[in-house]
Amino acid sequence: MRSSMSSADEPHPGLVCGVDEAGRGPLAGPVYAAAVILDPARRINGLADSKVLTAGRRDVLAERIKERATAWSVAFASVEEIDRLNIFHASMLAMQRAVAGLAVRPNAAIIDGNACPPGLGCRARAIVDGDATERPISAASILAKTARDAQMTALHDRYPQYGFSQHKGYATAEHLQALGRVGPCEIHRRSFYAVGVFFQGNLFADRWQAMAEELRVRSYRMYCEATKLAMGTGLVGERAKLAKFDQQRKRLQRTYADVRATEDAAAHVDLVDEMLRKARQELRSKRA
Repeated sequence: MRSSMSSADEPHPGLVCGVDEAGRGPLAGPVYAAAVILDPARRINGLADSKVLTAGRRDVLAERIKERATAWSVAFASVEEIDRLNIFHASMLAMQRAVAGLAVRPNAAIIDGNACPPGLGCRARAIVDGDATERPISAASILAKTARDAQMTALHDRYPQYGFSQHKGYATAEHLQALGRVGPCEIHRRSFYAVGVFFQGNLFADRWQAMAEELRVRSYRMYCEATKLAMGTGLVGERAKLAKFDQQRKRLQRTYADVRATEDAAAHVDLVDEMLRKARQELRSKRA
């Protein structure tokens, strides 16, 4: 945790801090959060949702926020906490820590999203898409994003085989390819399905490691896509779900026909088929 000023015990009337997190979605690394109290007398032009800004622009704005804000704080929740608590509660913990780290205590907080962390010690209000509409939240989103990106770039030096400096731990094709080649490392989130599969009864340990590399990678990618389908990703509307599910399942079977025809991948194919069978059965029961 970091702050721009020394600690203060009493809240300051009228001071509102914006709060946002960065890194809920990635497969690896901590989740970060920031809290910012802007100084109205020291305006910062160009504040916006960090996701729409270039990396260079975020870095420039982050320095201005630290120089001109009344107070700012950055905090995180570790990979261990993410796996123990789940990503939602770990994100809430990181935001709570960020607010607690402010040198000047606010009397209110506005949080990006639809939920407020507990125990902030002040009034709190959640605002959906607040990082695009509320300047204090935009500032917090920029600090959280730049701090997390810097950490993932530093972790790249320890784990260069994954390309963290490029994708920052998100489930990009490059990252999934790396996972398929070498498996996860200690900063991967085991509670996320694309990582957790490696710890399912050694299915992706002994048998997976014995495969030829190309087959290993494609078998893993097949599992990831099948899991997304089984979880209902992209399936909208009760009546359309079953037909769309069947369409995507057939596409998946065609795409990975080479894997399905290989004896070495039989255990993974069985896992995928059983997972999709149960998912289809559940869809049918909901439709009935």
